[in-house]
Amino acid sequence: QVDVAAMARLFGYVDVTDTGFIVAVLSIAFNPLFWNVVARWEHKTRALSQVFGSPHAACYCLGAVILVLNCVRSHCFTEAMKSQPKVEGWDSHWTYYSGLAISAVGTLFVISSFLALGFTGTFLGDYFGILMEEKVTSFPFSVLDNPMYWGSTAIYLGWSLMHASPAGLLLTAVVAISYTIAVLYEGPFTEEIYRRKQKGVKSK
Repeated sequence: QVDVAAMARLFGYVDVTDTGFIVAVLSIAFNPLFWNVVARWEHKTRALSQVFGSPHAACYCLGAVILVLNCVRSHCFTEAMKSQPKVEGWDSHWTYYSGLAISAVGTLFVISSFLALGFTGTFLGDYFGILMEEKVTSFPFSVLDNPMYWGSTAIYLGWSLMHASPAGLLLTAVVAISYTIAVLYEGPFTEEIYRRKQKGVKSK
């Protein structure tokens, strides 16, 4: 059972009305909303491919924008943690190295996902018509679904523990929720793209 009193004490450290905290929440929520809206618009209209001259150029451009937005999100996340109090009992070597280990695992998932998918596979290439030959099932996809998202979440979790930051933990929960919602929208849509591809191949 969840210790409600302990949770209340923990999040008593967090000022959710702080401007930096609000900006961090908005940046976390904005990123997956942005790339899903833009990618679906591209899939429907091919407007970006026309502007940039090819689907690959358009995908690389969107990927670059997503990377910049993720850097902004991480900066906002860190600044929000720095502006709020730490839990003194967590400010120890044990917590720091636990957080470091969690971040390392998250980084492993993110990097290995990128290597398995490539740039266009990572940054929504299938919405641009750049489809992979088959579903990737090698590590880390053999361990869990959506390892890029959950690896990123683990990095934020570890970062929060390293800073003994309740605000960071709450923001990590926002990251996890935003990715969960993104998966609910992206998963069926991507599966439909590849279902149509297979149907087209079989009809030839």
